[in-house]
Amino acid sequence: MSTKHLAIDGAEKSRQRAVEESMSVLGGQDAGQRQRARRALVAIGEAAAPALIKALSSPQPLLRWEAAKALTELHTPLAAPALVKALEDRDIDVRWLAAVALAGLERASLVPLCEALRDRGESVWLREGAHHVLRSLSQGELADLLEPLLDVLESPAPDLGAPLIAVELLITLGNQSTRLESMDPHP
Repeated sequence: MSTKHLAIDGAEKSRQRAVEESMSVLGGQDAGQRQRARRALVAIGEAAAPALIKALSSPQPLLRWEAAKALTELHTPLAAPALVKALEDRDIDVRWLAAVALAGLERASLVPLCEALRDRGESVWLREGAHHVLRSLSQGELADLLEPLLDVLESPAPDLGAPLIAVELLITLGNQSTRLESMDPHP
């Protein structure tokens, strides 16, 4: 094995150790240690994402909160499905941070969010979180695209209409993606 490969392997192992060490204190009682651990995980970047995503499912509310908070700063699309699931967390603070993190992902949050609304549109917490995310995203270029789903989420019967409009939005997003790929001069 070359020296370059050994250095990469060593750096990867060091990064993984740092993730493990930071995760071990992320759910602890010391607020200062938690904050330092969260900042370290954000500084590590994408390599910390799998551990943070897993922590969103922890039985410890503080660990779920810290993981969601870190993901608001990490901006990794890998976390979108787990963040959508966290919109239904029993802790309102975790739900709020999940919505903030999804809004930060912008367009990358739309497919998993619409899939969840399609499949679990009866969930009040999911609809509330989705509304927050979509309202944040509707302030820019996505306004016209998101307006029908926002309208139904604000209607008297969002549990009935949201799944249908979410499917329509998924179709639209799929068509846009296909169009963009067909325009790519470098297949």
